[in-house]
Amino acid sequence: MAYETLLISIENNIATLTFNRPKALNALNGMLLTELSSALDEIAQNDDVRVLILTGAGEKAFVAGADITELATLNPLQAKLFSKKGHDVISKLQALSIPVVAAVNGFALGGGSEMALACDFIYASENAKFGLPEITLGIIPGFGGTQRLPRLIGTNRAKEMILTGNMLSATEAKEMGLVNKVTAPEALMDEVIKTASAMASKGRVPLRAAKQVVNAGLGVDLATGCAMEVDAFALCMASPDAKEGTSAFVEKRKPTFSGGYEG
Repeated sequence: MAYETLLISIENNIATLTFNRPKALNALNGMLLTELSSALDEIAQNDDVRVLILTGAGEKAFVAGADITELATLNPLQAKLFSKKGHDVISKLQALSIPVVAAVNGFALGGGSEMALACDFIYASENAKFGLPEITLGIIPGFGGTQRLPRLIGTNRAKEMILTGNMLSATEAKEMGLVNKVTAPEALMDEVIKTASAMASKGRVPLRAAKQVVNAGLGVDLATGCAMEVDAFALCMASPDAKEGTSAFVEKRKPTFSGGYEG
């Protein structure tokens, strides 16, 4: 399917989704959110895709935030619907069963930071900037930033970012655990693809199980989370991936995972 605000490519079991409004610094408007929702459905239904990379077109921005020219025209009811739409699509991103990596190549502000927070982890170029500057516009984050950021970096640091609207450099973001790796701008995609390829070479079943158990376990007590792990471990053992992985180890060869779900 062709999109006006997105680019999608798939190679070696890795899908790359690029926000493609470079003249607007890839700002999130209603059309982009609608197209992103459809694109995520398309990716989720493609069994050949084992990893998704998100990035932004151009050199200046991953996503510079919501489209303020559109936002400024909304009345309270329209604003609620816009916020709900953003929450729905970002939640869909977070719920994808495959690993998702954000390759942040510039500004990730407001909705851009919120989009990156829904990914499994973030790699950033040295010129990346992170922030939730909504407070400077007289509003607050509306796409999950007040909820996901404290869970990732802690309550006090998140409050400081949200209440001041200050931006973080890539290095500062890495120091507080928001970003996993910082690279030179020209090396960013190479590093992301290297990591994505390492994940894509693994079995689809354990990739899905590991992500689901980690995410679900964050919302429960330790004993419940460990019980989830026991069940997921057992289900993995019924998959072709487990049979191939254990056989390859015994036979001293590299495994070739089919990615199938049925034994």
